[in-house]
Amino acid sequence: MIWKIAICLAIGYGLGILSPAALLGKLKKKNLRVSGTGNLGATNTAMVLGKPLGLLVMVLDIGKGFLACKLAAWLYPDVVFAGMLAGVAAVLGHLYPFYMKFKGGKGLAAFGGIVLAYSPWAFLAFLLVGIVLMLIFNRGIALPMLAFVGFPILVAVTCDSLITILLCVSIGVLLIYKHMSILGKICRGEDTKVRDFLVRK
Repeated sequence: MIWKIAICLAIGYGLGILSPAALLGKLKKKNLRVSGTGNLGATNTAMVLGKPLGLLVMVLDIGKGFLACKLAAWLYPDVVFAGMLAGVAAVLGHLYPFYMKFKGGKGLAAFGGIVLAYSPWAFLAFLLVGIVLMLIFNRGIALPMLAFVGFPILVAVTCDSLITILLCVSIGVLLIYKHMSILGKICRGEDTKVRDFLVRK
């Protein structure tokens, strides 16, 4: 069992540390760490390098979380929490890549890959409801917070594996913590309003 857990962690972290945002930044001779928001994610890529590349980064980041879950679950169907473990490791790799001094992205898209692997219908529901909430409250943080809180609740209700539930809750709490800086900007009135952003674009 221990070596299976180790391999799941290695699969997830190995996929998670792959940073399409950093790679595209190098190809375009733009350091996303010091441009825009300074975040190695889809939103900052879109802001600095354009929407098509931002969309590409989002798809690839979702893909690595999804692939980690599915690959681990396929390799070890007897380990009920294998998929979630690898998915969580992928998010951790995205957040803390060792070769970038453990300073990565915010982890939303990679987390979305876990949701997609667990239930495509849940992924679609969180996406649609999150977009509606962003427009209603005029805050971009609405979507990630919905996912970080709602998905662990969904897993707790629908899953019989305590380890799977604990893994999901733990990564949700960590991602909420990682987004606290955005909440701070909201409190200070420094955040970009969603509707204003859409009007400008």
